[in-house]
Amino acid sequence: MIKNLTCYSTNTLLEAIHIINENTKGACFVIDKNNRLTGVVTDGDIRRSILNNVSLDSSISEIMSSNFVFGTESDSYEDLYRKLDEKVRIIPIIDKDRKVVDYLQFPQSIHFPVASPILSGNEFKYLIDAFCSTWISSSGSYIDKFEDGFSSYSDCSYGIAVCNGTAALHLALLSLEIGIGDEVIIPDLTFAATINAVLHANAIPVIVDVEEDSWCISAKEIEKAITPKTKAIIPVHLYGQPCDMGAIMDIAKKYKLKVIEDCAEAHGAMFNNQKVGSFGDIGCFSFYGNKVITTGEGGMCTTNNLILSNKMRILRDHGMSKEKRYWHDVVGYNYRMTNLQAAIGVAQLERIENIHKNRREYELQYREMLSEKNFTFQNDLEGRQRITWLVSLLLDNNTNREEYIDKLQLNGMDARPFFYPLSSMEIYKEYCSKSSPIANKIASSGLNLPTYESLKSITEIGRIFSNV
Repeated sequence: MIKNLTCYSTNTLLEAIHIINENTKGACFVIDKNNRLTGVVTDGDIRRSILNNVSLDSSISEIMSSNFVFGTESDSYEDLYRKLDEKVRIIPIIDKDRKVVDYLQFPQSIHFPVASPILSGNEFKYLIDAFCSTWISSSGSYIDKFEDGFSSYSDCSYGIAVCNGTAALHLALLSLEIGIGDEVIIPDLTFAATINAVLHANAIPVIVDVEEDSWCISAKEIEKAITPKTKAIIPVHLYGQPCDMGAIMDIAKKYKLKVIEDCAEAHGAMFNNQKVGSFGDIGCFSFYGNKVITTGEGGMCTTNNLILSNKMRILRDHGMSKEKRYWHDVVGYNYRMTNLQAAIGVAQLERIENIHKNRREYELQYREMLSEKNFTFQNDLEGRQRITWLVSLLLDNNTNREEYIDKLQLNGMDARPFFYPLSSMEIYKEYCSKSSPIANKIASSGLNLPTYESLKSITEIGRIFSNV
């Protein structure tokens, strides 16, 4: 780990940025050719130097302060901690030869967050290219590239990039003319964006329970909830697990219902070897910072229907006519993605298979290290090729989840509970006509663990688990 925290004084600012991005600590320790500590540089130091017109090709020694904090092997634990505060969050520890042998980090800082975006491919290159092109708003070549690339990856003919995943859901509902008095069936176990989008469209959400094995919306409960007012279903591929799209599409066909897939957490997941987002009328994806691939904020609608694609593009851009500029036939929205965001998305998409591979490998290591503990991991189900978004598991009935999370965080590791059932919140209760025992059971014991590409110290995570 020390190796990933050091850079040579001859390294450039750009090289230091890559090192800091890789170690996720926000700093690197600068050493000379003899591996002796000469300084500490933070990501903030580099940002400020760039704003002061220092070139990325400049040597890190040019911006390095001679006044930095460090500790020695002979320092007591108390002395070392006294050197840390809100400003100095990480310090190197050196031996008698001034070589870095360890480090100490501010205790309130989480060593292992649940998610952390990795921008180690062509993200910076494409971002600078988009910046230099001056096309930094909602037009530019990277938007077309990202829409074409991601829709193709998702087995769809068309992609419509938007500003976030919630906007994608709302845009899908609007384009399908779902509105006042229309009922839309959704799962009880999902993030609030799913139900909020339905409410923003002035439709009526109908909350139903989920399957116990997949944690996703139950096809049986969907059919029970259908009324003459039902117009659509929003299956949510929760935590990377595909819904039973075979049964759901059969129901949709039988009752002539629209299907909007919420794929925010499931980029690349498949049902019977077909990508999610390509089954229903429209698929909706999120590219928020904690997703499989990210554009910071951002989302996309995918479809195989040209008419819907064209309709969504008009609604996305203020409802302005594509043939007659500044002429508006419908009331639209500003749901556009910027060319800068799309540039990052194109680079992320180039690495998506490696991202999936790395996340899956980390999950396998979690399964191995926790195999003798009382955890139930997310199921691999026949016909459903889930992805690892976050390593998701259920704690046994004898473990207090909140206390367990507190213990993990005290040891420097973040963890997140599952989403609350929508029906448990006062503002949504009225949209659930019957209890959801399975959703409540899963939500009460679910836990998401750190899962991201640069999760290098899985052995250290193992030591943390052994202490809680």
